[in-house]
Amino acid sequence: MSGAADEHRHCAEGRSSAARVQAITLQFHPDWPHRGATVIGSMSVEGHYRSQFATGISNGGLTAFPGGDRWRWESRLFSGRYDGGPGSARPVYGAWNRRADPYGGAIRFGSSYVRLRAEAVSRSTFCFPDSVSEPIDVGDAALLPHLCRMADESGFDELDGYVEAHVHRAVRFDTDVEALVLDPCFAGTDVEAEAERWSCPIEFHPGFRASPESFDPEYRGPHIVDLARSLADELTPKVIGDAARAGLHPPQSLKQVWHCLARFGRVDQ
Repeated sequence: MSGAADEHRHCAEGRSSAARVQAITLQFHPDWPHRGATVIGSMSVEGHYRSQFATGISNGGLTAFPGGDRWRWESRLFSGRYDGGPGSARPVYGAWNRRADPYGGAIRFGSSYVRLRAEAVSRSTFCFPDSVSEPIDVGDAALLPHLCRMADESGFDELDGYVEAHVHRAVRFDTDVEALVLDPCFAGTDVEAEAERWSCPIEFHPGFRASPESFDPEYRGPHIVDLARSLADELTPKVIGDAARAGLHPPQSLKQVWHCLARFGRVDQ
């Protein structure tokens, strides 16, 4: 292990959970499949965080193509700024972690996340609710107090009540990321080994872990709880990631299993 990796590992071991700070966070599932590898493996090779238009994957809807819903929403949000450009030039999506949650600002979209440096705020726009709802309230950081009040008062489920962030211009791991924050189930695994190639510290949040018996069958449906039971007696993000790579279940169903774990499986609850 290199000296830089030793330093990053020491940073992770020196704290029991992720730093509690307000910042933009970009959530993802590090061990899910992507182009014959894993998401974090692809990210390590590329050295930057890419939009759905460039990756072809998403933990929400897959409509990032000309004329698709995501294309149409972005055209409205950004006044056509990106309509004629390449997918690589488009903004990446995250959340303003308004509650300084150690699990990140939008756990719906992944068990792990990158926490961006404060400078990223100055080149970002924000909205509430999610752009899927075609919000009216969209603007730069000056609008954040208003958006945060809206989110706090919305009564939305905790997986849906995030303030969406759009980070314009490339997000590089060596210059823009303050820390990569992983679920502790990835400690000592290939995910952490890939993370050690990044030019940023590694941290761990408290973790997601739960029995499927603790899931409310009305949340995503009894069939999703049955699928969760078929995977393991105790679920972690790694268990769901293993299932995603095995390819035996519909990805959308596994996303819904993840929603249940994210909603009911926080270790700090």
